[in-house]
Amino acid sequence: MEETNREAVATAVQRVAGMLQRSDQLDKVEQYRRREARKKASVEARLKAAIQSQLDGVRTGLSQLHNALRDVKDIQNSLADVSKDWRQSINTIENLKDVKDAVVQHSQLASAVENLKNIFSVPEIVADTQVLIEQAELLEAHRKLMDLECSRDDLMYEQYRMDSKNTHDMNLIRNYFGAVQGLSDDLAKQLWMVLQRAMGTVRRDPTMLVSVVRIIEREEKIDRRMLDRKKQMGFIPPSRPKSWKEKMFEVLEGTVTTRIEGSQSVTREADKMWMVRLLEITRKYVLDDLIVVKNLMVQADIGSVFVEMMGHPDLVTEYDIHLMDPLLPQKVVDELLSKYVQTFTSNITGWLRKALETDKKDWFKETEPEADQDGYYQTTLPAIVFQMFEQNLQVAAQIDETFKEEVLKLCLKQMNSFLIRYREEAIAYKEDHLRDRQLPQCYVQYMIAIINNCHTFKESINSLKKKYLKCTEPTQNDAAIERTLNDVAKDGCQFLLDEVFLDLEHHLSELLTRKWLTGTHAVDTICVTVEDYFNDFAKIKKPFNTEMTSEAHRRVVVEYIKAVMQKRITFKNADERREGADRMIKEAEQFKFLFRKLTAGEETDRLCDAIAAIAEVFKLTDPTLLYLEVSTLVSKYPDIREEHIVALLAVRGDASREMKQMIIETLNQNKPSYAGNTQPIFKDITIPTVTMTSMSSSMAATANKLLK
Repeated sequence: MEETNREAVATAVQRVAGMLQRSDQLDKVEQYRRREARKKASVEARLKAAIQSQLDGVRTGLSQLHNALRDVKDIQNSLADVSKDWRQSINTIENLKDVKDAVVQHSQLASAVENLKNIFSVPEIVADTQVLIEQAELLEAHRKLMDLECSRDDLMYEQYRMDSKNTHDMNLIRNYFGAVQGLSDDLAKQLWMVLQRAMGTVRRDPTMLVSVVRIIEREEKIDRRMLDRKKQMGFIPPSRPKSWKEKMFEVLEGTVTTRIEGSQSVTREADKMWMVRLLEITRKYVLDDLIVVKNLMVQADIGSVFVEMMGHPDLVTEYDIHLMDPLLPQKVVDELLSKYVQTFTSNITGWLRKALETDKKDWFKETEPEADQDGYYQTTLPAIVFQMFEQNLQVAAQIDETFKEEVLKLCLKQMNSFLIRYREEAIAYKEDHLRDRQLPQCYVQYMIAIINNCHTFKESINSLKKKYLKCTEPTQNDAAIERTLNDVAKDGCQFLLDEVFLDLEHHLSELLTRKWLTGTHAVDTICVTVEDYFNDFAKIKKPFNTEMTSEAHRRVVVEYIKAVMQKRITFKNADERREGADRMIKEAEQFKFLFRKLTAGEETDRLCDAIAAIAEVFKLTDPTLLYLEVSTLVSKYPDIREEHIVALLAVRGDASREMKQMIIETLNQNKPSYAGNTQPIFKDITIPTVTMTSMSSSMAATANKLLK
């Protein structure tokens, strides 16, 4: 307390010191004193109010505690009185056991009295019920059966309540009502018979079918009630639950099955079209029966059962098809789809093989293949193949999207294998032709059709993918198909060019020879032959046509330069060099004119300019400038090699060994690098070399001649 006072005094001193730091503040001392006095009075008032509030709360709490204590004591006294009364009543409860037994006995007797009339008349009611069942008065018969079962069940229930272990009395009741179970079975047989003939019954007497359904509904309610009592009391009458509703569904399902199976009038052995006939008859019966179900079974309330089993929701728009079970279990559907895929894979392999065999037979015909609307040769193979694919994809699309895409992928997979066989057959076709170039007569035309078919295959595949695939991203299989088709087309173009150059072989062998120098028409013949072939090749679709023209141009120029490099001629003097060079330049212009014509004016000069550039090397009259001319040739065509230059100088005929050596060494030191941006010309041209083995053979042959 003292420490608190000291802190308060220190705080006050500090506060006063803060107020009186300047001399002019002394005049306000009285004002400061009054202000602090007001603050002190306010704080004391708040403090008193807070203390008073706390005291009131404590007083209220104490009062409530006193009241609670008093209530607890009262409750304690009451519990003591209850405990005392309970102990005193135990003997009284034991004394009332006789009264309880009397109540149970009274309940049983009351039930017996209530059913006394039925008990004594059980044999008579059983006989009447039997007659009603035989007369097909099913509702009345069921009413009497329910009365008998009710009397039996009530008596057995009371016996169970009185003494559940007394099997003698229970069996006595069961035996007395033994005929009731037989009536129930007979009635059930009548119900199932009516349901088995439901389609005929509903036409003849719809009320009969309605009565059957009402009886089954009553039994279902009784089954539910008895099952509830079993949960509560543990007792259930004999033959319960009857479960007639489940049996009704089984009978109806059997009726539909028998109806469909009974429509098969022929077998596979008797008629190959037995399945078509069976499906048509089934379709007719199903539609007729469903119309009857829709129009006449509404009152019986079992129409949805038939639709559920026959699956034609268009006939019954009032039923919620989403509540219906599928026609086939998913396991059966999966098995059928798996079997379909296996069968389809086997079939499509056979179909494709047969289609290819048929197409191959056409290749050997003496008539040209058909042309499309644009005049391009083609065969019917692509149309046959993709018609097969289209038909099977339409069937698959009726199942679901996933299965449709699976079938398309399977088709494309088989397509890749088929195209590999297609390529092999095209190669075999070319080899057969080479054994006798006169056969087949239309070899060129059908090879063109094979090339064009590759283009058609590509378009058809893309069309199928766009139509039947959601995602058209290229796959590994797509790349394989594209690669195989390009290989087939490339092979076909190569085979046709080989055919051209087989005809040109003799004329190409005349180039750069003495005969050529004195004047031949070899190049004229070459140009005419190439142009004649390319009139047929115009029926090849782009881009294959364009690529083939470029390759033919390259091969003609390469063969011409190859003739130069083979050193078939060595010029003897400047006049021969000038004459040969002029002829080469003229023939280069002929080739330019030809291939400009074939390529519709596209740039073709570079390849032919290589011939003119070589001609300039031959035409040069001053040997001292030969290095400059050769270096110009090398700069234009950097893929030219040392052996090519040696061959050119050898053909020129006037270059000394020292000059050749100097030109080669200088070019090797300053040879430009080949960037590969332009099409190479000299790369595929090899120079024949004389090996030691061939030289030895030649020398040996000469020696033998001399000895002879």
